Amino acid sequence: MPEPMGASGPGVEPGWEAKRARLETYFDRTAFAAWAALTSDAPVSKIRATVRAGRDEMRNLLLGWLPQDLAGKRVLDAGCGTGMLSVEAARRGAEVVGIDVSPQLVAIGQERLPQDVKRQITLVSGDMLDPALGDFDHIVSMDVLIHDEADQIADATARLAARARQSLVFTFAPGTPLLRTARAVGQFFPKSDRSPSIIPVGHGYLKARLSRVERARLGRDARVSRGFYTSHAQEVITG
Repeated sequence: MPEPMGASGPGVEPGWEAKRARLETYFDRTAFAAWAALTSDAPVSKIRATVRAGRDEMRNLLLGWLPQDLAGKRVLDAGCGTGMLSVEAARRGAEVVGIDVSPQLVAIGQERLPQDVKRQITLVSGDMLDPALGDFDHIVSMDVLIHDEADQIADATARLAARARQSLVFTFAPGTPLLRTARAVGQFFPKSDRSPSIIPVGHGYLKARLSRVERARLGRDARVSRGFYTSHAQEVITG
């Protein structure tokens, strides 16, 4: 089974580190300005406005699956970007660690941290699967595993679930006809013009893989579709 993003050593899928490097390059260079704008209230195109609306809805959905009172709880925002979810979790009382592959997006997030929760949030750049981050009560990973195959998602889920005392919630790209067609069409564009590939995954197959994750059981799931944004959320109960 391939190792998760950022892993190294025996068993790592050939080209895995190169894939992680491409993601970092994309978010730090190719599309940095676009993502900085998308995660703010700056004006964006109509297409990106649907993506922003979809991401806002998904973020609210994932937050809705966490307890309203997070006082005394430790939360990992795995793939935090500019830290929007981290801020909302901190406002519920949580101590939050946000980690992302993009140093530049993390830097923007640090600049944007509101004063009222700044002391509760630590934003860092690195590997969200790094066990050195420690254990958490809840782990949230929004729109990070959309770049992975089902087996890679299951492997990453197992590693995250082992460090989550109560729950893990994450999103993946559902295997809808629209997403599969979009991925196929995208292969015709020059590589320099492509964003990192989104990999549609069949939910039934993914659930079968996740059912074998140790000390975890599947909880709620829901899909958000807004214009050019489609993502599926899955809850994993660990406590």
